[in-house]
Amino acid sequence: MDLNLKNKIVVVSGSAGKEGSIGETIINRLADEGAIPVLVDRNARGFAYAEKLQQKGIDSLFVQTDVTDPVEMENAVKTIAAKYGRIDAIINNVGVNDGAGLESSYEDFMNSLKLNVVSYFLLAKYALPYLKESKGNILNIGSKVALTGQGGTSGYAAAKGGVLGLTREWAVDLIQYGIRSNAIIIAESYTPAYEDWIKTLEDGESVLKKINKSIPFENRMTKTVEIADTALFIISEKSSHTTGQFVFVDGGYVHLDRALISDVN
Repeated sequence: MDLNLKNKIVVVSGSAGKEGSIGETIINRLADEGAIPVLVDRNARGFAYAEKLQQKGIDSLFVQTDVTDPVEMENAVKTIAAKYGRIDAIINNVGVNDGAGLESSYEDFMNSLKLNVVSYFLLAKYALPYLKESKGNILNIGSKVALTGQGGTSGYAAAKGGVLGLTREWAVDLIQYGIRSNAIIIAESYTPAYEDWIKTLEDGESVLKKINKSIPFENRMTKTVEIADTALFIISEKSSHTTGQFVFVDGGYVHLDRALISDVN
């Protein structure tokens, strides 16, 4: 299916994670569709990602940015606009389950909010004038933690709950400009960060097996490319009448009958 994303300027925050991360996968799938991926992240590996795309003849830009800093985020959008003159879509993809729980400090809790939800507001705020011109759209990457809880991660849970609230609020607020706002909710996806966490556990393989069996559809984690492909579909004109929606790409983790879960040995 041609998603008609060719030459669309798509800004993806949190897109300089390790190879195989959700953000990195999204930018590569955008490139495959002929879009122009713009990376916004604080990690310098984004330079190498953009250069790799450019070497393939794909226009791309990396703007190294502290996504929690309003001045840096405003300047990042200005840099993007100066090069391309427009923005067609933004994908807010920042997400760090940082374990800022009830016993954490106020500062840690607030820092979790700044990273995991305030950064979403900042990118949408500063990109808004360009989205109005293009009648573009916003896609937020959310988490099942907003709906199920997890334990020991109050900051991340509050932030991801806020992401869903903002998704609906922006859908209402921006209807007048023809701007759509949606969210993808993911549950368990075997990203590099997930793998790093598993390696810290004493019996990581057993934990991983248990988690896989808890996912009703095919008893496996969601692949990052499955998340990326859904993201591209939602921001494309093929989803032109979809707004204010939470799209679950989770193998049935959140909603399906627990009786479907395999016996855990």
